[in-house]
Amino acid sequence: MNTCCLLLAVRIPNVLGALAIVAAALLFYVYIGYPLLLAFLGIFFRRPRMKTGYTPSITVLIAAYNEETAIGRKIEETLALEYPGDKLEILVVSYGSTDRTDEIVESVADPRVRLLRMRARGGKTNGQNEGVKHCQGEIVVFSDATAIYHTKALLYLASHYADPNVGAVSGRYKYFDPADSSPTGLGSVAFWNYENMIKLLQSRIGTLTGCSGCIYSVRRSNYVPLWSDACSDLVEPLCIVRNGYRVAFEDRALAYEETTKNASQEFRMRVRVATRGMRGVLSVPQLLQPWRHGWTSFQLLSHKLLRWMVPLFLLLLLAGSAANLNIAAFRLLFASQVLFYGVCLFNLLFPVHERWKILGIPLFFCTLNAAALVSMLQVLRGNKFTTWEPIR
Repeated sequence: MNTCCLLLAVRIPNVLGALAIVAAALLFYVYIGYPLLLAFLGIFFRRPRMKTGYTPSITVLIAAYNEETAIGRKIEETLALEYPGDKLEILVVSYGSTDRTDEIVESVADPRVRLLRMRARGGKTNGQNEGVKHCQGEIVVFSDATAIYHTKALLYLASHYADPNVGAVSGRYKYFDPADSSPTGLGSVAFWNYENMIKLLQSRIGTLTGCSGCIYSVRRSNYVPLWSDACSDLVEPLCIVRNGYRVAFEDRALAYEETTKNASQEFRMRVRVATRGMRGVLSVPQLLQPWRHGWTSFQLLSHKLLRWMVPLFLLLLLAGSAANLNIAAFRLLFASQVLFYGVCLFNLLFPVHERWKILGIPLFFCTLNAAALVSMLQVLRGNKFTTWEPIR
């Protein structure tokens, strides 16, 4: 009897071990289970690809702060996009720029290009709010000064607005590492390919709950003005969904952006994005009520709230496996985690990613989740990110 009790005591994990098992299950669901569920449900909700041909008037709104190195090329490339010239407008909202941004925009002779200068530096979202008031297009496309669009991106976005139930359409990010030297570059590329796959599946089933910041559009009549520290590419789509419209995803509408150059830049950017995102979701609590917004609520729980909680699950997994080293499975789990984090630390200290690119993925994963953990603390402290310096 005593021997049996001893064996049970050895094999059954303690409370931390049990919590580690729960954390492992949640991690599996967040990264694998949820996408598989979307893929399965998508079999029954296939939507036909929208054909180009519907061309409402469009305003490309570029909110810019000190973008003298990029704004000229951005305007030139936007004017060259395949879209009826008489239905295209470019509005650059310069919010407190102190460099040559305004001068460069004003030097463009094309009457389709306009400048809206805001003296105060109120942040990107505030600039977008003010800019929409001055847009003439039926559709407003929000872009960054550094984003490079596929030549047919506007045609692909516009095609979805033939459906009156569509209030917003997101394009697709595609990151690139021009110098092939960023320690998190390959991780960033892989992550956004994964994110775009999820967006495509969400859109196929119902609606998105977030857009790609440098290439998303709204029907101007559906635009909801946001508070200055709101994460516009997340909160604006949520407000549109709340108002009864669908947010679609167009994977052919590509926007190319350069990856950050180092892990420090990536971390600071991710803290800002995640903090604004968390505050954004909390600002529309009714969408978290499954009895009112069932599918949208499920998406936010699975893809936003649980994703942001991943660092807590990782800490539980590490603590639980460390507390149960007497069990073989936990010893293996603990050793795997130590090896994984050790590789990340080594890659952070030494540029081995330049030779073995695959090592950038673990580092990006850790950077992403470390930033999410810091963001939770920022939200609890009531910190906001209304303005920030562009990362170049």
